[in-house]
Amino acid sequence: MATFLSALGRFAFRRRGLVVLLWLLALVGVGFAASAAPPPPADTFSMPGTESQRAFDLLQERFPAARADGAAARVVIRAPGSEKITSPRRTAQVEALVASLSKAPQVVSVADPFKVNAVSGDRTTAYAYVTYGARATELTDAAHEGLTAAMDRARAAGLVVEAGGDAVEIAQAMNGTGEKLGILVSAVVLLLTFGSLVAAGMPLLTAMLGVGIGISAVTALGSTLGLSSTTSTLAMMIGLAVGIDYALFIVSRYRSEVAEGRQRVDAASRAVGTAGSAVVFAGLTVIIALAGLAVVNVPMLTTMGLTAAGTVAVAVLVAITFVPALLGFAPVKVLARGDRGQHTGKPLSKRRQRRAAGRAARTKPHLGARWAGLVLRRPVAVLLTGVLGLGALAVPAASLELGLPGEGTMAPDTTQRKAYDLLSDSFGPGFNGPLTITVEAKDAKTAAERVRTALRNVPGVATVSPVTANRSADTAVVTLVPDFGPTDARTEDLVRSLRDGADGLERRTGASTIMVAGQTAMFIDFSRTLDDALLPYLGLVVGLAFLLLMLVFRSVLVPLKAALGFLLSVGAALGAVVAVFQWGWLADLIGVDHPGPVMSTLPIFMIGVVFGLAMDYEVFLVSRMREAYAHGARPGEAVVTGFRYGGRVVSAAAIIMAAVFSGFVMEDNDFVKMIGFGLAAAVLFDAFVVRMAIVPALFALLGKSAWWLPGWLDRILPDIDVEGERLPEPRDSSAGRPSRERHLVR
Repeated sequence: MATFLSALGRFAFRRRGLVVLLWLLALVGVGFAASAAPPPPADTFSMPGTESQRAFDLLQERFPAARADGAAARVVIRAPGSEKITSPRRTAQVEALVASLSKAPQVVSVADPFKVNAVSGDRTTAYAYVTYGARATELTDAAHEGLTAAMDRARAAGLVVEAGGDAVEIAQAMNGTGEKLGILVSAVVLLLTFGSLVAAGMPLLTAMLGVGIGISAVTALGSTLGLSSTTSTLAMMIGLAVGIDYALFIVSRYRSEVAEGRQRVDAASRAVGTAGSAVVFAGLTVIIALAGLAVVNVPMLTTMGLTAAGTVAVAVLVAITFVPALLGFAPVKVLARGDRGQHTGKPLSKRRQRRAAGRAARTKPHLGARWAGLVLRRPVAVLLTGVLGLGALAVPAASLELGLPGEGTMAPDTTQRKAYDLLSDSFGPGFNGPLTITVEAKDAKTAAERVRTALRNVPGVATVSPVTANRSADTAVVTLVPDFGPTDARTEDLVRSLRDGADGLERRTGASTIMVAGQTAMFIDFSRTLDDALLPYLGLVVGLAFLLLMLVFRSVLVPLKAALGFLLSVGAALGAVVAVFQWGWLADLIGVDHPGPVMSTLPIFMIGVVFGLAMDYEVFLVSRMREAYAHGARPGEAVVTGFRYGGRVVSAAAIIMAAVFSGFVMEDNDFVKMIGFGLAAAVLFDAFVVRMAIVPALFALLGKSAWWLPGWLDRILPDIDVEGERLPEPRDSSAGRPSRERHLVR
């Protein structure tokens, strides 16, 4: 592997013009294909195998005119003060609102609240149900404007009017603050790390090239492969993250090779052969983690994971070819300003190379090497502090409650949240989370009437609507309103109880099938699907990555401690999320309006994203240790070498990623805040506690045993030479050993 990549890096450095041209042509080509491609399909959400999905598919088939996937809005109207909505004056105003809504673009029907008994018991509040002939993602601006204009006219008449439903535009749009902050912080950190504008710009340029190609390819293939526009969100985030990380690592290795006296082409070749090998295998771990989302069996998550994995693959290819080509254009300017003078002009002679290596050996150890020396001297104290600290932070995760975002969790000043609160106050908390009971039978109307009668006496049921049957009378539906809100645990208990008793109810009523569905039931099914898939997904990604890391490092204990350290960091991050977003600790500081359940998708996304980045840091840091050990360094010296060359890179990469994710904490939506906070915390815990403290402490305690591999397994595993053992040795014998830091090792 190292030999092949070294040759590839040498080719890219020497034929830099051709390589850059090919990548630019690729960018232009996919960009043109994206611009000429048909629009991507609308977002669809499905959960194969769940009862909610089966009921949804049945209703689409048996009630085609109703368009089960059509957008809807529920417009809530309340009379001002102590007035009644049923007074003649207010009734006329409501009728005018219904007429205006009926004339709005794409509206199919509007249910008059006075004709369908959609008036509260105290006669102060009513609601009009607006049905559209298109999905929410297919509604035009004119449709949204028509809804808003009708509501504004009613408000001008003195009514309190708010609206909820998927037909209402989301006011909490992303403002891009996170992306802007992330790029700004990335530029500053890279500049401080490298001391060169050129070196700082290379990772940003290569990351943008990789993301541009990846996202354009998603757009070009969207209509063919059924990839909606939202599948590119995760791809962009991860693509930027790994693109910067991978280029950062290769550029840093090039600079260290030049500092030790290598000719520029040799430095680029060796940087790609060694650091590039680490990039390839780090990328493979990320791809495994993202592609593994397919085991969840939710098509939306599968496409998002595969799309992001494809973008990571592009980032790897860009890093091992485009980066050495850019180095060929600026082989000296990529160095720190103070180091350029001795490397300008012709390549160094052998004598000057030996002098450069000697200067490097006499240089005072920097912070990373000194920190590694401290850990090597106090490994037990560092290990216990790190493990106990992360363990304490993980304690709140035992109280984790999962849920999905809804209108009840939106900011209090949004019209959706106001409509939600009005309905809860006037009709009861369960009114915002009705359940749809689907009944199949030869005489569905009669069977459904019996079902309706039976459900009225079930504890936890507030009301049951009249029966609606289809034309062929083989399917009917009734709407059940629970006593409790859609996120209340008692509502989930009610759904489970109804489903458990469905068989007995079918026998008593003559129905062939009874299914419990609706948005609330769908959320419950979705959370349960994710819960069931969490352990298999975790086992898959950790197991495959364990095998991959064992192949890379030729050790059993190194991948084992990498996986265990990842579990510690994710557990601590989940504990922090629970404390802030579920318990409300520091909620005012973070800007959390209403603490509540943690988003169901957060744990599995955190596992996928953070596992990939954590393995990046593991490979970047430990690969240099393994390389030094393979070239004869003692275990302690190998640890110091790894930190001397990789500590600053890992720290910079972690700070950049944490800044990108932390930027999302500034958004208005609580669930966006949750994602940003959780990912930022996990990255910081993993990089600075696990990789920078626990890992070297374990290496100090294990010594040579850390690199132990059974002989029979060593013979079976292919030798892929990630450390570059087959590459030419440095001309100066001290180049491969951390001789200048021997005093740091006991």
